[in-house]
Amino acid sequence: MPMQPPADFASLSLAEVARLAAEAKLPPVDRWNPTHCGDSEMRIAADGSWFHQGSPIARAEMVRLFATILRREPDGSHVLVTPVEKLSITVDDAPFVAVEAKLSGEGDQGRIAFRLNTDEVAVADAEHPIRIEGTADAPRPYLRVRGGMDALIARTVFYELVEQLVEGPDGRRGLWSEGAFFPFEPA
Repeated sequence: MPMQPPADFASLSLAEVARLAAEAKLPPVDRWNPTHCGDSEMRIAADGSWFHQGSPIARAEMVRLFATILRREPDGSHVLVTPVEKLSITVDDAPFVAVEAKLSGEGDQGRIAFRLNTDEVAVADAEHPIRIEGTADAPRPYLRVRGGMDALIARTVFYELVEQLVEGPDGRRGLWSEGAFFPFEPA
């Protein structure tokens, strides 16, 4: 069952966001192993837009529903899976985009919560790390969401995070969330 989108992410406390993330009831796609049936003719673009046969899927409810049955396979490919079907889906970059962030606390008591383009919420922690790929001139920040799938952190959200960087235990600058430190600089 798809998670209800937060009424207004900005007005939620981080404790409420963490509760919503913990309560997310997603289908057990990791336990479903039907035979591969073919191609869904769907694609998730690098900006998080969903397409079917080249046309945008305009209904946000449909995108949210499809996102609940999305799974990453061991070979890195993505599928839409139900108990009886498994269909390939093309993902240009990451299947999700973190479009909003909320920070609280200081130092190792910090917490960072994200709202995704599918209205799911996630809190960065040891199981859901933030990592920076790319180069210093063209960083590509990601948040691990679930099942080996990532959310690209939108550029505006990334810049908000960069404004809050602190020095970490190894001298690199980054952010703390749920007791884990996420460096934004290379080692």
